[in-house]
Amino acid sequence: MLDYQLEQELFAQGYSAVCGVDEAGRGPLCGPVVAAACILPAGLLIEGLNDSKKLTAKKRDALFDLIRENAISYCIAEACVEEIDRLNILEATLLAMRRAIDGLSVSADFALIDGNVARDFQIPAKAVIHGDAISPSIAAASILAKVTRDRQCEELDRLYPQYGIAKHKGYGTKAHMDALREHGPSPIHRKQFIRFLDKK
Repeated sequence: MLDYQLEQELFAQGYSAVCGVDEAGRGPLCGPVVAAACILPAGLLIEGLNDSKKLTAKKRDALFDLIRENAISYCIAEACVEEIDRLNILEATLLAMRRAIDGLSVSADFALIDGNVARDFQIPAKAVIHGDAISPSIAAASILAKVTRDRQCEELDRLYPQYGIAKHKGYGTKAHMDALREHGPSPIHRKQFIRFLDKK
């Protein structure tokens, strides 16, 4: 259940600008990985706010606008396909998260990171497993990242319609892998993720 317990504990320790951080697009075969950082007003209740994966696309779109209107500060950043291939997906995800935190117009003094890895950040950070179902700040970041990434997939689908990216959002569905075998990879495909094409 979402509540501000994590944020309140940090406020009690003297932190004043706690940001939630989450990503979208770690698993797909193509496109960037997107991260968002978000600082919400203490105790703000946004009706329907939840882990982005538990919401319909329509609800996420509505919450995307509400979060941007009500957040103290937010930033959405990414790591590109070339960075994913060069660094690996975990390091690229952490890079995107650092960029999102650094891009906040109001500097955060603590970061709640969705997942089980929180390292190499310039401010104190804590990893929170399933954080997008616990912390409103992380849930808000998850929606900002997910909606942004999904909209990017709509654009990628227009550029590369042969892969059906708008439907599967770049994930390794049978249809996507069949299209890759038929058409070969595009510049937006992650080389590290499509090694199955090398197997005869």
